[in-house]
Amino acid sequence: MSARNHKPHEIVERALELSRADGCVVIADEHSSANLRWAGNALTTNGVTRGRTLTVVATVDGREGTASGVVSRSAVTADELEPLVRAAEAAARDAGPAEDAQPLVADVPASPDFTDAPAETSSAVFGDFAPALGEAFARARDGGRELYGFANHELVSTYLGTSTGLRLRHDQPSGTLEVNAKSPDRTRSAWAGRSTRDFKDVDPAAMDAELAVRLGWAERRRSLPAGRYETLLPPTAVADLLIYQYWSSSGRDAAEGRTVFSSPGGGTRLGERLARLPLTLRSDPHEPGLECAPFVVAHSSGGDQSVFDNGLPVRATEWIGGGELKHLTATRHAAGLTGLPVAPAVGNLILDGGGERSLEEMVAGTERGLLLTCLWYIREVDPATLLLTGLTRDGVYLVENGEVTGEVTNFRFNESPVGLLDRATEAGRTEKTLPREWSDYFTRAAMPALRVPDFNMSSVSQGV
Repeated sequence: MSARNHKPHEIVERALELSRADGCVVIADEHSSANLRWAGNALTTNGVTRGRTLTVVATVDGREGTASGVVSRSAVTADELEPLVRAAEAAARDAGPAEDAQPLVADVPASPDFTDAPAETSSAVFGDFAPALGEAFARARDGGRELYGFANHELVSTYLGTSTGLRLRHDQPSGTLEVNAKSPDRTRSAWAGRSTRDFKDVDPAAMDAELAVRLGWAERRRSLPAGRYETLLPPTAVADLLIYQYWSSSGRDAAEGRTVFSSPGGGTRLGERLARLPLTLRSDPHEPGLECAPFVVAHSSGGDQSVFDNGLPVRATEWIGGGELKHLTATRHAAGLTGLPVAPAVGNLILDGGGERSLEEMVAGTERGLLLTCLWYIREVDPATLLLTGLTRDGVYLVENGEVTGEVTNFRFNESPVGLLDRATEAGRTEKTLPREWSDYFTRAAMPALRVPDFNMSSVSQGV
């Protein structure tokens, strides 16, 4: 009999009952997803999936310290549940003392819905969106455009139980919408993306209209060499760069002298001003429209997470406040090593403190510069400065005297997000955005457009 015939909380409780370890953490993740794909102004495929992943963390105390073992499996049957628990215990016994060992979290109030059935998505999530998409297809066809793209909605219900009595539950909806518009001869392409929790706040007609304008800009081609240009980075590009910065903000790594947040004289750069503008980079699990888990869910240890911290409350945190570095991510173990405050990573990222101008208004205020669409293939070059390289994609436009005068080539860039924050001369209105490069991993972001006076386009690229 499949364990899916049992409610998730029952599986968690049974696994905890089976445990013979000194400590145990059980995480049941119930996954469901629904998607639509289209090409050439017509739907091509759609689908719905369901699944469960079960993770067991066993901790074993020894004379030299506490060891941990972690085993995760999907589609676990009832007969396989005890072997899974035993496998985690064996992994703990075979491992040496865990460097990040801490007492398992206790005394966190239980989630009132812990015993409720998991939330699930279905094709019904596209009930209003799909007809609106069909109307966008018709308009694009009449306008000589072809629309390609996909819409994906996922809902994960996480049940977390521990031998210390924690019983926590979180439902996480995540939706992404990406649309490419192409000219019939495929010589012009434009992209737009949105992040959503339920597809009720996305407008295919507005996205098609935006893409039509960009394809019109691309009818005029201009040639530009590599170099440093005043550049307007749209919110999606800002998100991709700052998410990488966020992932690189380990307090322990900084204290040990390995990152851009390390102080040359030892220690970290906490308290140092990183942005000339009064910008605030923050995370908040209760941010409206960007809600995420209010407690740590760690399926493994490493980097800025520890399985021993499972269930630890996650709170609103300012990483940069008024331009000044305020916090770096730190597990309880890392905090003990470095003296930094405990600061678990949070599943969203918001940059605010800029002005109220839209990207269009920032374009109108530009004498001469470049307007980007998005970035991709971002890779790290130098962790000491957080120098990143990558490519522009789906449209780089020349702005002259407040108007877009044509499309230029794509470029390879070399920039550090920390350096960009220091040099940015204007930030626009913060808005929810979809980071294109990292949308498979991180979808909950709100960013402004940024004006950078000397963005480094290091070489010309033939990418599209």
